[in-house]
Amino acid sequence: MEMTSTDMKQTPLHDVHVSLGAKMVPFAGFEMPVQYTGVKDEHQCVREKCGVFDVSHMGEFLVCGSQALDLLQRVTSNDVSVLIDGKVQYSCLPNEDGGIVDDLLVYRINENEYLLVVNASNLEKDWNWINKHNSFDAELSNLSDEYALLAVQGPKSIEAIGSLTDLDVENMEYYTFQRGTFAGVPNVIVSATGYTGAGGFELYIPSSQAAKVWNAVMESGAAVGIQPAGLAARDTLRLEMGFCLYGNDINDTTSPIEAGLGWITKFTKDFINADALKAQKENGVARKLVGFELTERGIPRQGYEIVDEEGNSIGEVTSGTMSPSTGKAIGMGYVLKAHAKKETPIGIQIRNKVIPATVVRPPFYKA
Repeated sequence: MEMTSTDMKQTPLHDVHVSLGAKMVPFAGFEMPVQYTGVKDEHQCVREKCGVFDVSHMGEFLVCGSQALDLLQRVTSNDVSVLIDGKVQYSCLPNEDGGIVDDLLVYRINENEYLLVVNASNLEKDWNWINKHNSFDAELSNLSDEYALLAVQGPKSIEAIGSLTDLDVENMEYYTFQRGTFAGVPNVIVSATGYTGAGGFELYIPSSQAAKVWNAVMESGAAVGIQPAGLAARDTLRLEMGFCLYGNDINDTTSPIEAGLGWITKFTKDFINADALKAQKENGVARKLVGFELTERGIPRQGYEIVDEEGNSIGEVTSGTMSPSTGKAIGMGYVLKAHAKKETPIGIQIRNKVIPATVVRPPFYKA
């Protein structure tokens, strides 16, 4: 049964998007802006100048207590113990069957307090999963409705927001955060993170102040050509960088080792399903997530079959698009290990025709 618009949630900026003429679509239970002026225009604005995304649909959990670290070490694949205050870590929640419950960001506020940022479509699943494994002196709070989240992305992001805060955004290192007053709003988290590969910041704002901060960012960024950007441009930007999208490139049946996420899977600690994943890392996996570029006209889409030169099925496309930055048709997909090497010729079955492609190593776009 499909959701109607009355069933869907709205972010605190919904009316702003409508007033700007955004095309609104259902996404993860929310009515979200997919585009404003067009995907290519918004994409290039982020790559060359600065764009702002409303990603307030994302979920935020606060984990507190004397054993908050112990809980996170158990449920996440990365080593949370290496974090210091003000640092952010990319990680995933492994399930017990070799797959991934979700990917997420872990923010260390202090030694007994962490903020988790999870995908909107997995919010309830993640909440239940972490609580199921919480046999520690740790308390979870779901703050998702209390936060609005803006992603200000692009090479001119510092110029766009620098005048709005006393925080030293100019010298913030990648994957660090600070908390302070932003656009006159106290207690805003400014994080040097993002999903575009274009640099920039993510702003965690009290929901009631979302429109005030949005307007301030748009006004301050006008001099550098800032534009609002929608989910469609966010997807083409992340795909050009080879970033995994949950539900496409990773899910409950894909392991982090298959997905090329061994770098966030640390066996220096015990975590859920660690032994099985360690065996995968040591013994190898049957399939791997690869990037590819088409060498003839066509656009790969999720679910399209991947074949070898003899036409034998070897895998499936998980993400694909026409790259606005490179002008090439690009994609990612799982293939049998024997076909995962760089420059291996493969084919993508598009309707009744096989389009030649070549395995490449992401990122597809290099600034």
